[in-house]
Amino acid sequence: MTDTTSKPAASGTDYSSTLFLPETDFPMRAGLPQREPEILKSWEETGLYRQLREAGKGRPRFILHDGPPYANGNIHIGHALNKILKDVVTRSQQMLGKDSNYVPGWDCHGLPIEWKIEEEYRAKGKGKPNLSDPAALNVFRWDCRDFAAKWIDIQREEFKRLGVTGDWDNPYSTMAFPAEAQIARELMKFAMSGQLYRGSKPVMWSVVEQTALAEAEVEYHDYTSDQVWVAFPVKVTSLKVQLAGDIVPAMTLPDWHGALAKAHVVIWTTTPWTIPGNRAVSYSRQVDYGLYLVEDAPDGNWSRKGETYIIADTLAGILQKALKVEKLSRLGDVDPRYLTCAHPLADQNSDRPPRSETGLGPYPFKVPLLDGDHVTDDAGTGFVHTAPGHGADDYIIWTKYQKELKARGIDTHIPTTVDADGFLTNEAPGLTGKRVITDKGEKGDANEAVIAALKDAGMIVGRERLKHQYPHSWRSKKPIIFRNTPQWFIGMGDGKAGGLREIALNAIEQTEFFPPAGQNRLRGMITDRPDWVISRQRAWGVPIAVFVNKA
Repeated sequence: MTDTTSKPAASGTDYSSTLFLPETDFPMRAGLPQREPEILKSWEETGLYRQLREAGKGRPRFILHDGPPYANGNIHIGHALNKILKDVVTRSQQMLGKDSNYVPGWDCHGLPIEWKIEEEYRAKGKGKPNLSDPAALNVFRWDCRDFAAKWIDIQREEFKRLGVTGDWDNPYSTMAFPAEAQIARELMKFAMSGQLYRGSKPVMWSVVEQTALAEAEVEYHDYTSDQVWVAFPVKVTSLKVQLAGDIVPAMTLPDWHGALAKAHVVIWTTTPWTIPGNRAVSYSRQVDYGLYLVEDAPDGNWSRKGETYIIADTLAGILQKALKVEKLSRLGDVDPRYLTCAHPLADQNSDRPPRSETGLGPYPFKVPLLDGDHVTDDAGTGFVHTAPGHGADDYIIWTKYQKELKARGIDTHIPTTVDADGFLTNEAPGLTGKRVITDKGEKGDANEAVIAALKDAGMIVGRERLKHQYPHSWRSKKPIIFRNTPQWFIGMGDGKAGGLREIALNAIEQTEFFPPAGQNRLRGMITDRPDWVISRQRAWGVPIAVFVNKA
């Protein structure tokens, strides 16, 4: 009920004295810009970090493994978010009764530091140092070390300003001499166990930065590529086909065997410059393939009337439009397992004078067809041009079939057709010196040269431009290439008890993850990862301190 006899409060009455609120010493205005430095100073003067360590003695330990930042510039909002969240974790664990010590650290080696030093050189009008000269190399390395040391000091004060508590007087850094020595010791363990080996493998390579890149150093941007459909002439080694009977008039193709012998396996690629490095064509047993006859095509078309192509059945209609063929007829089934091709630049089917006495030109090797899990029939032709020196899938399938290929008399050498500067090498005969990517990250003349050679050989059946997502270096923002390079590897020990993969997977199973989905993600990464590439073509880093007996 409402008491209607009471009078309303007079206007302007102060009710603050009637509220029961806690009393504090905090000023009405926080004045954080002035107060924050005072708080940090008091923590330092009272030895807060030392007191926390004393209080934590004998308690269960909580250790946060913190990935270090690069010592190459002022901190940004990403650093702040990272460090503040981790500070919340370590402080809360200390308050929950644990010894939670945070030891900060810095990553001081590698391309991010070198890139900054080269920028400083350019700003001063100095050219890129000749790192093959020991004196110039030493100067460059000391410049890198001094640069990193300077930014460690700057970043340390910036992180302190965020209020992050840690052992700032005794951080770790990858360039500390004891740390470098320990890296060398760990490497020797792999060398003595036989897990360290030298091989070659296609890596993501930046011509601009002259270095191999890890997956985390790559981002994708729009890029316009030359896409071509290339014909690989069939060499029939064993025949298992089924004629589609009444589809082919006897007068058109009276000899089925002859039709197949003159057929071409068609591939599609957006990197024509990799064709000199081709050593195989991949297919899938899950895909149905057929022999198709071009019955009608416009004059001057890349795909000409009377040619026969082997392609995936599900892609025939799409290819007919892409190749601008007016009528394409299916002749019969083809099983790629029983076919071997010639390289499209071998000239063996050309009516022109051969490039060599053998009539096979500079690419006289057999091109086997290999069954690969990476092949699908949702794009392209159902066949994948395979250059083991220019792609991860290509490399994996080529090495998978090593024994079988050698038994068939096929050379399993992986060619190095592109050098560090983006030039085609002597292993790309007739095209040596053409450039894929310039040192400014621009498209070179290699694509056009390879396309011209394919056209000259009569092995292009279609050509267009394609705008798509292509890998770029996240530093230079320039396109990269896949190229075969000699590298040092640590073997994952597949099939061996106590191998690195097995040890890592067992450790993952014994570790509790928050959230649990992280365990599945990491397990998948370790299960599928290839051997570990540990080498980088860098001047500023920890050397791989091994001697090689070349004999």
